[in-house]
Amino acid sequence: MTAWILLVLLIVLSLLGIALAALQLPGTWLILLSAVGYDALHNWTRIGWKWLVALAAVALIAEFIELMASAVVASKAGASRRATIGALVGGLAGMILLSIPVPIIGTIIGGIVGCFVGAMALELTVRGDLATGTKVGLFATLGRVAGMVVKIVAALTMAGAGVSLAVLHF
Repeated sequence: MTAWILLVLLIVLSLLGIALAALQLPGTWLILLSAVGYDALHNWTRIGWKWLVALAAVALIAEFIELMASAVVASKAGASRRATIGALVGGLAGMILLSIPVPIIGTIIGGIVGCFVGAMALELTVRGDLATGTKVGLFATLGRVAGMVVKIVAALTMAGAGVSLAVLHF
């Protein structure tokens, strides 16, 4: 009976982790922690340390890609160093500022809008050209969205692997 409860708890926490990842929150880490907890409660016999290390690596890589994607894609559009920093800072600031007045989707909207505004505004301070600033802002935003997609795919992969291994060894 306890084994079933733990399996259901792993599934619920993994689904919650996917939802959190979609909202640009640390869902991959929740999935990892739930897998570690599940395996620990089963004396490290259900998922295994190699898979847990692999899940940790996926979580780390996904977070890094989500963070850096806007800066990398903006630089492909010819963004200045200042604009790439603006994309990072603007995205984080937008997430924080819009998550309070617009719960749930505010982090997504704020991250996207903040990334665009931060990259464009700081590119304007370097070049002063609105067309270039807009292009850089748009590319930074596309990078942000690509980073979000990577993180969601990583969360889905992690949840699927963790739950599959738990069920396989049930």
